[in-house]
Amino acid sequence: MGFLRLFRCPSFPWAWRSARLQLTQIRAQHPPRWKHSGPGSYKAVIFDMGGVLIPAPSEVAAVWEAQHRIPSGTIIKALVTGGRKGPWMRFMRGEMTVEEFLQEFGTQCSEMVVESCLEGVCKPDPRIFKICLQRLQVEPAESIFLDDLEHNLKAAAQLGIHIIKVNDAENALKKLETFLGFPLRKIIPNTCSVRKTMEIPRDSLEKYLKSLLGSQAAVSGPLEVLQFSHGQSNPTYSIRMSNHHLVLRKKPPGKLLTSAHAVEREFRIINALSDAGVPVPKVLDLCEDSSIIGTPFYLMEYCPGQIYKEASLPGMEPSQRKAIYTAMNQVLCQLHSVDIKAAGLEDYGKHGDYIQRQVQTWTKQYRATETSTIPAMERLIEWLPQHLPKEQRTTVVHGDFRLDNLIFNPEKPEVLAILDWELSTLGDPLSDVAYNCLAHYLPSDFPITRGLSDLDATQLGIPTAEEYFKMYCCQMEIPAAENWNFYMAFSFFRVAAILQGVYKRSLKGQSSSATAEQSGKLAEFTSSLAWDFAVKEGFRIFKGMPNTRPSTRSYCLWAHRRLPLISNGTRSWATFSKASQAAASKGVLIISPEALSEPVRDLYHRLERFIETHVYPIEQELRNHQMSEARWTPPLQIEELKEKAKSEGLWNLFLPIETDPEKKYGAGLTNLEYAHLCELMGKSLYAPEIFNCSAPDTGNMELLVRYGTHEQKTRWLLPLLEGKIRSCFAMTEPQVASSDATNIESSIREENGVYIISGHKWWISGILDPRCQLCVFMGKTDPHAPRHQQQSVLLVPMDTPGIKVLRPLSVYGLEDPPGGHGEVLFENVQVPKDHMVLGPGRGFEIAQGRLGPGRIHHCMRLIGYSERTLALMKERVKSRVAFGKPLAEQGTILADIAKSRADIDQARLLVLKAAHLMDVAGNKAAALDVAMIKMVAPAMALRVIDRAIQAFGAAGLNSDTPLAQFFSWARALRLADGPDEVHRTTVAKMELKR
Repeated sequence: MGFLRLFRCPSFPWAWRSARLQLTQIRAQHPPRWKHSGPGSYKAVIFDMGGVLIPAPSEVAAVWEAQHRIPSGTIIKALVTGGRKGPWMRFMRGEMTVEEFLQEFGTQCSEMVVESCLEGVCKPDPRIFKICLQRLQVEPAESIFLDDLEHNLKAAAQLGIHIIKVNDAENALKKLETFLGFPLRKIIPNTCSVRKTMEIPRDSLEKYLKSLLGSQAAVSGPLEVLQFSHGQSNPTYSIRMSNHHLVLRKKPPGKLLTSAHAVEREFRIINALSDAGVPVPKVLDLCEDSSIIGTPFYLMEYCPGQIYKEASLPGMEPSQRKAIYTAMNQVLCQLHSVDIKAAGLEDYGKHGDYIQRQVQTWTKQYRATETSTIPAMERLIEWLPQHLPKEQRTTVVHGDFRLDNLIFNPEKPEVLAILDWELSTLGDPLSDVAYNCLAHYLPSDFPITRGLSDLDATQLGIPTAEEYFKMYCCQMEIPAAENWNFYMAFSFFRVAAILQGVYKRSLKGQSSSATAEQSGKLAEFTSSLAWDFAVKEGFRIFKGMPNTRPSTRSYCLWAHRRLPLISNGTRSWATFSKASQAAASKGVLIISPEALSEPVRDLYHRLERFIETHVYPIEQELRNHQMSEARWTPPLQIEELKEKAKSEGLWNLFLPIETDPEKKYGAGLTNLEYAHLCELMGKSLYAPEIFNCSAPDTGNMELLVRYGTHEQKTRWLLPLLEGKIRSCFAMTEPQVASSDATNIESSIREENGVYIISGHKWWISGILDPRCQLCVFMGKTDPHAPRHQQQSVLLVPMDTPGIKVLRPLSVYGLEDPPGGHGEVLFENVQVPKDHMVLGPGRGFEIAQGRLGPGRIHHCMRLIGYSERTLALMKERVKSRVAFGKPLAEQGTILADIAKSRADIDQARLLVLKAAHLMDVAGNKAAALDVAMIKMVAPAMALRVIDRAIQAFGAAGLNSDTPLAQFFSWARALRLADGPDEVHRTTVAKMELKR
C-alpha cells in the first residue's frame, strides 16, 4: 500500500525497495520474551518506510540535490506544487500512470524513479489508515504507527492508533520494543518455535556446548532454541547460548532409509569447500554420538544475511532481480569449478554414470515410500533409463541448489553462503542447473515454493530458464546441451520422489516440516511436470530423426518394461495380459499389422477371425432389430458375443498403457498398437460394443481411471469394465454453441450438503439404453470464475429423480437404438457431493483429458469404415454388368477405386503417425496431428462411402448393407468431438507458428 515519497538514486541501490506502507502483523511464532509494561495488547505495527526503516525522503532528496548541484529544496518544492491537484498527489491516488507522472514531474524536477501502489488515497487521509486496519483485521487500539511527520502521526492518533514519532531510528526502535514487550533486534528470520515432534533434549545439548566452547561459554545465560521453518528433510535449529549464535543440523528421528539424511557428509563437504573458497557457513563440530540429542548432528556458525523465499523477488527493481540471479549463477559456476582432487573430494562420490545412479537411487527411494500408484512416475521410471545423457562431466554437485538455499548480502548482490548440502555428491553439473530452474516452471501459488510459470519473467527482470542456462554455459565456457528437457524431467522426477518420501514420513510423524503432509501430496503434480518435459524431449528426438531408415534409431518413450506385480486378490479387468512393448520399444512407425510385436499381432489376428466368424454373419439381423418395435431393447446376440469375446481375451482393449501403466484395467497397448485393432473393429458398427470398446463408455471409463476416487471406481468403473452397465456423457446443449465447452449453461449449485443440477442437454449418446446407469454430467459451478474454471463434472446415477428424456434424436432418420441420442432435461436433480470428479472448477480439464485418445479412436474406426466400404465396392463391381461389360472395367469405376485406395492409405498413415506421436511425444506434442486427422478422416470416409454407394446404385441407400449407416456416422463425425472448422483453425494457427 503505497503513499510514501521515495526516490531512487545510485547512492542507495539496495536500500530503496518500495514506497509502501508496511503492514507487519505480529505472529504467534514469536512469543513475548518479557512482559510488556505498557497498556493494551497490540497485534499489529504500521509504519512508514521513509524516515523509519530508511532515511527520510527529504534527507535523501537533500543529498541528491547536493551531489547533482541542484538548488536545495527543489525536489520537495516540486512535489508539493499544485497541492492535492498536483502531479505527485494525483500519482499517489492512482490517477496517473508512472509514465504520465514522470513526464509531468520531469518538467518540475530532475529525473528520478518513483514507486507506490494504487489505492487512490494517501496520508494524512484517514482512509489509508482505515484500509490498513481493515486488512490487518485489528482495532486502532491494537496498532502502532511510526512516522517522522507530525501531521501523519496526528491523523493516525485521531483514529485511536498508538503512535511513535521517529526522530532517531534507534530510540524509536527501543520505544517500539517497549510497546510490544519483546526485542525486535533478536528475532531470527525464518524461525519458529520448535514443533512438538522435533523437540531436542536441551540439558544434554547445553552440557555438550559448554564442553565444546570451553571458556568461550563461561558467561551464563539461557539456552535459546528455535527451529528454522524451511528444511523438509534434516531438522535445522537456531541455537543461542551466551554470546554465541549457532546453527544445529541433525538427522530426523525414527527409522530412516539407508544413506539418507547423512549429516556426516554435509559436514565434510562444507569443511572442504570452505578451504576451496566457496561461500559456505563456518562449521564447528560433528557429533556422531546419538545420546546427546537422539541423532547425529553438526554445528556451524550462524550466517546473518538475506534469504529470498520467493523466486519472483517481490519488492525489487528489475535490475536488482537480474543481479541476484546473476550472482546465483556465478556462485554455481564457482562450485562446479572446484578442483576435486585439490579439495580432497575425489572419493566423495563415484565418477561417471551419475544420472543413471541417481535415477536408480530415486526410483528405489520412491518405491520404498510409495503409498499409491502415480501413473506419471511409472512412465518416468521406464523412460528415464532409456534416455540417459551420453556424455556427463563430473564435478561437485549440490543436489538441491535453489534460491532459498542461499544467503545473500543484504546490501549488494553477493552470495554469502550456500546452505543444505544433504544431497551433494560428485556428478553431472547440468543436473544442478536444471534443478535451479525448477521455479521457472512452477506456478506462483505452488504451496512449497512460489514459482514463475504464470508470471512475466522478462518484465520482472529475471532471466528465463533458457537464458539462465545460456548464462551458465557462457561462464563455464561449455556448449549448451541439446537434451535440456531430459535434465528438467529428471529434476522434477527427483522432486516428486522427495515429496513422496516427505509425505510418507509425515504419516509417521518423522518429517521436520509443518507442511510436509501437503508437500507429499504434490508428488503427483510434480511428476506430471516431469513427464511433460519427457514428452518434449521425446518430440525433440522424433523431429531429429533422419528421413531414411527410421528403424535404425529408437525414439520411443516406452521401452522394455518390468511392471509391478498386481498383489494377490486384485483382479485385472483386461483379459489380454501379455506384455506388448516390443513394437513400441523399437520406436518404429508400424504401418502394417504384420510388423506388430508377436503378442499384439496374435491379438490382431484373433480379433479379425472373431469379427469375420461371429459379427459379419449377424449384421443384417442386428440392422433389422434396430428397425423393429423392440429396437430399444438390447439384442441378445450382442450380449452373447460379449461373453464370448471376454472368454477369448478380446476385451477392454482401448485403455492406453500411459493411462493404465500397471495394466490393471486394460490390455496395456500403445495408441499405435490399438490403432490397428481399432480399424478392425471399425469395419462393423456393432463390433466395438462387443469388445467393450465403444463410445461413450470408453471415454467415461478412461475418465474414471484417470480422475475417479476409489469409491467412484468401485461403484462405476468396475461394472463398466465388466460390461454390466453402460453410460453417457452430458455436455452438449441446444441453446449454445457447445463446440466451445466454456459456453455451457447448465448449473450445478451446492445446497444443504448436496449438489443440485439443472439444465437442458441434447445429443446425449447412449442415454436411452436401459443398461445406462451413469450419466457423466458437465455444468457450471461458478459462472464468475476464470473462463476455464467455471465448469465441473458430476457422476449422476440415472435413477435419480429429475432426469427426463424428452425424445430420441435421429441422424438422417437413423435413431441408433438401443442407446440412441437423447434430448434431456435435468430439473433440480440432487447428487451427493462425493459424486464430484476431482473437484469444482475442474470440468474443462477433465473434458479435454477425456477426449484425448477418444478423438483418435473415431478416426481409427473411420479407416475401418472406409476399408470395409472399399471391399464391398470391389465385390459389387466385379459381379455386376452394365452396357455390355462388368462394372469393374468401367473407367469411372476404376478411377473411383483408385481414388478410394489412395484416400484410405493417406488417411491411415496420418492416423498412425498421430497415434505414434502420442506414444513417443505425448498428447500435447501430437495436438497438430490429432487435429489434422479429425479434419481429414471423416471427409475421406464420406468420399469413399459416397463412391461405393454410387457403384451400388439404389441398393447402397437401404439397410441391406452397412453403407447407409457408415455414411450417416461419417457425416456426424464431422461434428462430434469438435466440428471441422475448429480443427482447421487449430491446424492453421499451429502452422503459422512453425
